[in-house]
This record gives sequence, structure tokens and C-alpha cells, in this order.
Amino acid sequence: MQQWLETPPGRYLLDWERSQLDSAVADIFGYHALQLGLPTLDALRANRMPHRWVADSQPGDPGPQALVADFSALPFAAGSLDLLVLPHALELSPDPHATLREAERVLVPEGRLVVCGLNPASLWGLRQRRAHLYRKLGFGELFLPQAGDFIGYWRLRDWLRLLSFEVESAAFGCYSPAVRSEKWLRRFEWMERAGDRWWPIFGAVYFLVAVKRVRGMKLLGSSWKSAPALAAAPVSIANQVRPSGPTIQREIH
Repeated sequence: MQQWLETPPGRYLLDWERSQLDSAVADIFGYHALQLGLPTLDALRANRMPHRWVADSQPGDPGPQALVADFSALPFAAGSLDLLVLPHALELSPDPHATLREAERVLVPEGRLVVCGLNPASLWGLRQRRAHLYRKLGFGELFLPQAGDFIGYWRLRDWLRLLSFEVESAAFGCYSPAVRSEKWLRRFEWMERAGDRWWPIFGAVYFLVAVKRVRGMKLLGSSWKSAPALAAAPVSIANQVRPSGPTIQREIH
């Protein structure tokens, strides 16, 4: 995957994803944020949380806040992260279901999950499927990385719903045909604007932000504190206000 991202279509995809990530994570607040996968892509650079980590499933060149971890068994307590970013981590994971379940475990209620994924229902996905068919016949070359199982957008939404995630926002991008040269990618730049308008769900990559919902939980603001009740001070009989008008006396036998 990393080698493919260094090609012209890979850089084209990364440029679009960086703009989406910077916009999405900038206003997500909390204390702890984690990025799973692609350590060369700084997905949290626009976020302002005091504690940010990058985890990779393979040992590499670790930075000061880099971790090597199994995505299905993260070294974090349950409900300890405010933000989790998965740039292509699901499609590269051997068990994407387990990765999503672990994401649900470590996120706090109302925590955010950000996912980037390659869209199989796109021109790029179509060329990849055709290349797989040609390779079975003994020729052809893959356009996208060979590693990983690309997960459709609507399929991912179904998985998230089963885990009580609610999709807050979503976007598609990279509508250019599956061409390899930077020259042709620039020539098809007009398709970005046309794609957003005419065929928005067929972009080569999708990006979504989901919120972890907890059933039966209600977040309370500062108004939960009720106003202190005024103590009922005893009132002297001498100071009680007597009703106006003639006094009615009753004779007690």
C-alpha cells in the first residue's frame, strides 16, 4: 500500500484525503486521539488534542508517539479514546470486523471514528476487478494495491450501524479515470467538480465520520444541578399577618 501511495494516482488520492482529514479532525475535541495505519500520513496534524498516537501493525521507523499494535487488540482501556482515525486500516486488516469492534470498545460514548477507504464501486474499482480477471488468464496488471479487501461504502455503514455507530458525515472524491500518469490526472481535474454533482457515490475513495452512540445514555450539561431549595424558616406568631376585618371568636365549651 505504501509503495502504491508514492505513485501519481496514490499522491492524487492522498492530497484529497489530507484535505478531508484536516477539515474533519480540526474541530473534534477531547484528550486522546489515535491513528491506525499509514504512519507516513499524518492524519491528526490538524487536531489539537494533547495526547495523540499513531499505531501500525508492522514494526517500522517509530516516532516519539508511534506504537506497534494488533488492530484487533489495542493497548488502551475501554472508553479511553476520544478520536480514532482509520486511513485504509479496515481494508488492510486481516479481520476488519474485529478492528471495528475494537474501535467501538476503546472509544468513549460520543467519540468519533473517521474512516478512509477505497471504493470498489468506482472507475478505479472496475479496473481493479478487470485486472484480476485478466491475471487469471495469465496477463494484466493491477491498478490498485494487491493487498487488502476493499469494503463498499454501504456495506461499511451496515457494519457501523450494528455496532451502534451513527454516520455523522460522508464524502466521496477522486473521480478521475484509472490513469497512471500525472499528466493525464491533471487533464481530468474537471471530473472532480462534475463528479460531486452528477455521480457523487462513484468516487475512487470515500471518507466518513461516525459517532459512537450508547443506548439509554443521556449527556447532561451544567443545567443538571438543580437550584438549591430555600429553607422554610419558622415564622414568629407575633409577626404573622392577621386577616383584615372583624375577628370571629369561638366559645369553647
